[in-house]
Amino acid sequence: MREANVNIAGYDYGQPSVARSPLSIEELRELEQTVGWSDADAETLRRHVDIFRRHAEEMVDAWRAVIAAQPHLIKWFFGPDGSRDAEYAAKVKPRFVRWVVDVATRTHDRAWLDYQEEIGLRHTPAKKNVTDHRHTPDLVPLRYILAFVPVVTIGSRPFFARYLDGEELHQLEDAWSKAVQLHVTLWARPYAREAMW
Repeated sequence: MREANVNIAGYDYGQPSVARSPLSIEELRELEQTVGWSDADAETLRRHVDIFRRHAEEMVDAWRAVIAAQPHLIKWFFGPDGSRDAEYAAKVKPRFVRWVVDVATRTHDRAWLDYQEEIGLRHTPAKKNVTDHRHTPDLVPLRYILAFVPVVTIGSRPFFARYLDGEELHQLEDAWSKAVQLHVTLWARPYAREAMW
């Protein structure tokens, strides 16, 4: 299933401006194998794409509420004056919402791999604030991105359980968890020295 690009500021999936991942497709396949990702997982997400399309914003709002409730997390959205940069938060949100749908719909090809590199870079001094021309802290520490994975995976269950139960619910939770872990693993690459990632 191919998804057309949408008109979201800074969402430049598949564009020449996106960073190029140094990973080969073969290395990506090895990572997929490591996390247990399969064609069946991709099909499970696609089969339930309407859940993601319908609830992506609500899911992101729930996750962002967790961030807002923790001073050590929300401070990465603060401007130089020490208060939350509402404009930055508003610009980031539509891309986060779109990411939810992309997880369920995008094929894991070169464009997808490159965009994961871009997302990772946008959390580091290399590109944070560049896309939105803001002045928030120039780094989201990797430890918080890694530690946030359960919020996005386990925290999504209530949205899935509105529609599914039993084995189908389990399959969706399993596929979503693997997909999120794979994304975050790829986002971590810009944080590490090449030989150590």
